[in-house]
Amino acid sequence: MNSELRHLISDAPRVMVVDGSKLVRKLVGDVLLKELPNVEVVACAGLAEAQAALASGPFHLVTTSLALPDGDGLALAKAVRTASGQAYVPVIVVSGEVQSRLEDRSLSEDVTDYFDKALGHGALATFIRGYVQPEPVQGARVLYVEDSRVVALATKRMLERQGLTVVHTISAEDALKHLDAHRDSDDAPGADLVLTDVYLKGELSGRDLLGRIRNDFGYGKRQLPVLVMTGDENKENQSNLLREGANDLVLKPIEERLLVTKTLFQLRVAKLPEQRSLDA
Repeated sequence: MNSELRHLISDAPRVMVVDGSKLVRKLVGDVLLKELPNVEVVACAGLAEAQAALASGPFHLVTTSLALPDGDGLALAKAVRTASGQAYVPVIVVSGEVQSRLEDRSLSEDVTDYFDKALGHGALATFIRGYVQPEPVQGARVLYVEDSRVVALATKRMLERQGLTVVHTISAEDALKHLDAHRDSDDAPGADLVLTDVYLKGELSGRDLLGRIRNDFGYGKRQLPVLVMTGDENKENQSNLLREGANDLVLKPIEERLLVTKTLFQLRVAKLPEQRSLDA
């Protein structure tokens, strides 16, 4: 369990679930009730209800839609951050606008993480469960591309603690050789997920690797998820990586909880059957 939520099992956690959809509120609430003993789920249909709930005392986790019937989910995220007596807690956006907002980098720093409603009910349950009670994906293979051996060692240990098998290469060229060796085999694509730094010392960058995976190999986001690690704060560069096929970005310096959450989520959702969007 991640450190921010570790204490919730013995204490009495309060979780706020804010969404105009009664179905989404129930789905998130049901997962929380199953995973966290003694949880108090406060379901709110809009911004006004959520602001009133904040005045009732601190929360340990907040999920919110971006488009609320009476306001903006980012305004709620800001309210959580500035509420009197409220510690810094995860604020997760659950929205059908996530992909476009990721691409234009318009989510605020008040948001901890995000989920795209287009992925459907099963994926949302998987995401919330992974956040509050992450379980290993035993044997899943991560092709990890990083040219700094110090960074690679620390990150590899983070992933291996989750029961993942990590194949580390120091260049995009070596990663492409690995994928090419498995291309026509029963083992294709040769990994369950690619985690790559965007800046590498070889001729090819992590962005070049992403392009080869999506275009030359033809592997889609579900067939071979790609997480790109970047310390580049330029929003246009970040947007381009997402438009070119990155499943998600991991911003440096790497925070273990978010890296693990994003990695395990992408591995799980890749195995889920296609589902209707929660907005459908």
